[in-house]
Amino acid sequence: VQLVESGGGSVQAGGSLRLSCTASGFITDDSPMGLYRQGPRNECELFSISSHGSTYYTDSVKGRFTISQDNAKNTVYLQMNSLKPEDTAVYYCAAGPAVVPHYIPEGDCDDEYNYWGQGTQVTVSS
Repeated sequence: VQLVESGGGSVQAGGSLRLSCTASGFITDDSPMGLYRQGPRNECELFSISSHGSTYYTDSVKGRFTISQDNAKNTVYLQMNSLKPEDTAVYYCAAGPAVVPHYIPEGDCDDEYNYWGQGTQVTVSS
């Protein structure tokens, strides 16, 4: 099982980026897919989930970020608009049974319950 993120980069505040997370070894439609980020304070933050047609966002990204899935490509996308400097972080995707709103890994965005991508850096300058 492998998750590979792509699409990170540097952008000015107010700009947009689109991240992709492509899975191999399992079918994304069968598993909750989560998006997390780890910023300068080094805390892992769960901010979006896509699961069986339903989506979840935290207030920090609601209205600016959109998660979507292309099951034919086994890929999850994150469209990020109106980016702010505080969105600067390493962005991760994860898949598995512990991708739920009330659970966030302690410390790094990694745990033994889910599969994780390698992360992609997003930097937003003011």
